[in-house]
Amino acid sequence: MEKDQIALILEEIGTLLEIRGENSFRCQAYHAGARALRQLEGDLSALVREKQLQSVPGIGKTLAEKISTLAVTGKLDFYEELRAATPSGLLQIVRLPSVGPKKAMTIYQQLGVSDIAELKAACLDSRVASLKGFGPKTQKKILEGIEFLGQVGQRVRIDQAEAIARAVLDELAEVPGVIRIELCGSLRRRRETINDLDILASSADPGPLMERFARLRGVVEVIGKGDTKCSVTLDRNRYGGASLRINADLRVVRDDQFAFALHYFTGSKEHNVAVRARAQKMGLKLNEYELADTNRSIPCKDEAELFQVLGMDYISPEMRENMGEIEAAAARQLPRLVCLEDLQGTFHCHTNWSDGAATIEEMAEAARALGLKYLGIADHSQSLTIANGLTPDRVRIQHAEIDRLNSRMNGFRIFKGTECDILPDGGLDFTDDVLASFDYVVASVHSHFNQSEDEMTTRIIRAVSHPLVTMLGHSTGRVLLRRDGYKVNLEQVLRAAARHGTMVEINAHPQRLDLDWVHCKRAKSLGVGLVINPDAHRTEEIGLLRFGIDVARRGWLEMKNVFNTQAIDQIAPLLRYKASRAIQSPQLA
Repeated sequence: MEKDQIALILEEIGTLLEIRGENSFRCQAYHAGARALRQLEGDLSALVREKQLQSVPGIGKTLAEKISTLAVTGKLDFYEELRAATPSGLLQIVRLPSVGPKKAMTIYQQLGVSDIAELKAACLDSRVASLKGFGPKTQKKILEGIEFLGQVGQRVRIDQAEAIARAVLDELAEVPGVIRIELCGSLRRRRETINDLDILASSADPGPLMERFARLRGVVEVIGKGDTKCSVTLDRNRYGGASLRINADLRVVRDDQFAFALHYFTGSKEHNVAVRARAQKMGLKLNEYELADTNRSIPCKDEAELFQVLGMDYISPEMRENMGEIEAAAARQLPRLVCLEDLQGTFHCHTNWSDGAATIEEMAEAARALGLKYLGIADHSQSLTIANGLTPDRVRIQHAEIDRLNSRMNGFRIFKGTECDILPDGGLDFTDDVLASFDYVVASVHSHFNQSEDEMTTRIIRAVSHPLVTMLGHSTGRVLLRRDGYKVNLEQVLRAAARHGTMVEINAHPQRLDLDWVHCKRAKSLGVGLVINPDAHRTEEIGLLRFGIDVARRGWLEMKNVFNTQAIDQIAPLLRYKASRAIQSPQLA
């Protein structure tokens, strides 16, 4: 089992112990151990093999034994027993923004509430408000949290769904007789969150594939099984991660049907309806198994041929939402979508100078190993003390360190940046003379999320209007499936960014993916520059850029719309130009 998978399990153990009312120091030991593993830059397997885990700060003898067991066997009886002894619904209750483990246990012990449905009923008849330490306001927040969970349902993040899906494909690809196999549905369209997995395969004999799918090691329930379709429930825990369940469907077709089925089961529904309507206008019939005229089936070996027969250019799966792509494909006017290989660098990255896990040099070397030509370091500003934000004095020392590294990093450039807090009134966390010392400034909201829409919109517009702000970070503050974004009028914010030449970030971290694809498309139409950043706090998170590319492609972005597709010799002058123009601004006089 890999360290990230083990870290997830340690986090869950800590939460399960908190729910059970265990000693807080014991609970925190597991959370601290999870953080230590995530920040571990070395080889976990070597540390386990050499019995050196206890040398890692935050990992004691007991924790080292449990981590070693998970790393070697992929199982831990202690974890399984904890899960079995705790009502599974309590873990869902803990997900609510206003309910922590202690409150969840209080509700369970005093009201007998063990799942979301029971909690909602207890709130609606005011039993929760009557509990000591709760009250009407807490009850109202709990109901709002339940409503949010109801909206997201059982969806999972794209990175979590993708990890399970890839493990499933690896197992199924081994089955004799498989000709082609692909992921479909919202995962192929690269949506931010996924409801279930859709897998399509072609084979002359579906039987062995059906049998293998029903017996996958991740299967906890077979929902239904036929000759060519099987539906199951998978648990990530069986693939070496904390428990997370998702339904999956496998469909098997003949290989001559594969192109039509792949298009159909990729969706979206709205896109499919529009494509079928186009086929009908041409006197053709299109369904999940064939394309035909009145006399015969029209063979298509792949989706590109299908689109060609229908008089269209190939439409990338990310664009299939019936948002104008069919008309653009018919007119041969589809954009050339940006791809991961187009990115030359990135800007929003943290180091151990604030709340990151790696040094500046380690982050730079990791970026260079990915083929990037430049990296921007944007550690937190001074008011975010919880994240060890930098004071002006520490900024100057960090800049000297970056200068030292740049002097010997041939062909690679580290840019000096900051993720500067947008204060409640829209002011910035550093004075203008400090801001002017950076190559670029990412301005982000990290506090006072409960402001009204007007207050938050005014606050952010003031920040993006500042001549020294280069880009707006994670513009809505959302955390996918955990916290909705704050209330803000993004249309007004994007218009202000366009007026002032301020870029907007696509935060590529799969917990955020903020700006979303719909607003990316709007930003493009307004002429707002977009920049894809990973919000990386450790070296491996720089690779999260690929999820930002997914958002950009769904938003129809081309290379010219994404700032960090530009080469180093273009980027540096552009950043200097904005900085020099800002210094001359009357606002800084």
